[in-house]
Amino acid sequence: MKEKLQRLQSEIAAAMIGGGEDKIDKQHEKGKLTARERIHFLLDNGSFEEIGMLVVHRSSDFGMEEQRIPGDGVVTGYGTIDGRLVYVFAQDFTVFGGSLSETHAEKICKLMDLAMENGAPLIGLNDSGGARIQEGVNSLGGYADIFYRNVMASGVIPQISAIMGPCAGGAVYSPAMTDFTIMVEHTSYMFVTGPNVVRTVTNEEVTAEELGGASAHSTKSGVTHLTADNDIDCLAKVRRLLSYLPQNCEARPAKLPFELKEETREQLRDIVPENANQPYDMRDVVNGIVDKDSFLEIHENYADNLIVGFARLGGRSIGIVGNQPISLAGVLDVNSSKKGARFVRFCDCFNIPLLVLVDVPGFLPGTDQEWNGIIVNGAKLLYAFSEATVPRVTLITRKAYGGAYDVMNSKHIGADMNFAWPSAEIAVMGAKGASEIIFRREILAAEDPQAMLAEKEQEYQEKFAHPYRAAGRGFIDEVIDPKDTRRKLIKAFAMLENKTAKLPKKKHGNIPL
Repeated sequence: MKEKLQRLQSEIAAAMIGGGEDKIDKQHEKGKLTARERIHFLLDNGSFEEIGMLVVHRSSDFGMEEQRIPGDGVVTGYGTIDGRLVYVFAQDFTVFGGSLSETHAEKICKLMDLAMENGAPLIGLNDSGGARIQEGVNSLGGYADIFYRNVMASGVIPQISAIMGPCAGGAVYSPAMTDFTIMVEHTSYMFVTGPNVVRTVTNEEVTAEELGGASAHSTKSGVTHLTADNDIDCLAKVRRLLSYLPQNCEARPAKLPFELKEETREQLRDIVPENANQPYDMRDVVNGIVDKDSFLEIHENYADNLIVGFARLGGRSIGIVGNQPISLAGVLDVNSSKKGARFVRFCDCFNIPLLVLVDVPGFLPGTDQEWNGIIVNGAKLLYAFSEATVPRVTLITRKAYGGAYDVMNSKHIGADMNFAWPSAEIAVMGAKGASEIIFRREILAAEDPQAMLAEKEQEYQEKFAHPYRAAGRGFIDEVIDPKDTRRKLIKAFAMLENKTAKLPKKKHGNIPL
């Protein structure tokens, strides 16, 4: 019995290091950690407890009965991050290329069930060549079992996917259904069909990196929310991201100790230029408002005319959505609307209050936008804000024009508190465009049409291009000095801390997908 136990321990030790020193060396040569090293760096020291260490596959086809490695290519278990319970699986590329078998999938499914039953986040460290071909439909069924649980867990517990190697074919759909995807530059990729298939079907020459690398998915497709320089950086970003999130949909994010002191920020007065057509960086506004060094931007390189991310304000975790004037003047377009809607819905799922910073001249015009569905995609953002029941606070820094004013968390769609700086302009459109329409006949009949246009533009601006008419109607709760913004927002979110709101009884809404 003792000899059998020692032999089992030796086999497990070999599986722990990927089946041999040579495989570890190859893994490290690529700048990648092994599955167990990744878990070690992700979790609190000594907290990991493994589940299913002795599991082996059941296949006997194609000589597989002679290749049974304990763990079957995935390490599963639970541990803590900053003392909080999390469940984690790490695919081991050195064992059958991390391919998913029936038992490999069963281990992940068991972990997902435990995560949902115990209300704790699920973290997947993906590094797999896809379905194990030798098992045929059994491996495909395993993927479907995982997909189903991804959907059942959605909005119940946070799900984070770290792509730390290949992720192809059916394997990409599970990360796509999780809340956040993080990719490692140059060592990870995601695609439904690889370069060889693309070449065969379309005659298009493309590398794996160009087709589905971290850069492509963080800038072009928006599939990945964050990128990392290497495995260690990736795991550190998972830990940081988790710090803003609650354990589950029934909990609230952890609140850090905070004492309200002198919260004025003079630098906020100088951010918005006097020239309404001059851009500025909305990140400067964010950093002037939130707790120091607390802003974690999500989707930084995708649809950068809209900023989304997490921060802390007075120790509270909040989600931030803001137009970005230095990119496309901060207009809303197809991609930014989808980006914003996805983020708003996540925050609403997990009780994270929303701060919305508005400087939006409208929706981006053009055939490209119309033909790609700006109507239905803009409606997604409108829908997401309208159904959100978390505390919602809006600050208009400059322009809030047209339908985009409505969409960006206006009072009319359920925002709790709406503030504006004196520089805010709330109107159907800009003064010049409005004047050309309203005063068209007078301008054409004038001896000097340009002088008349300038006069009427000034008249319109004085009458409409300010926040005081909206404040007079109660659509803006207060016009505030920019330097007082941080204090006002801290107090507003504190006041809204115990907000309760319920949607009408229904199975679920039908968001315009």
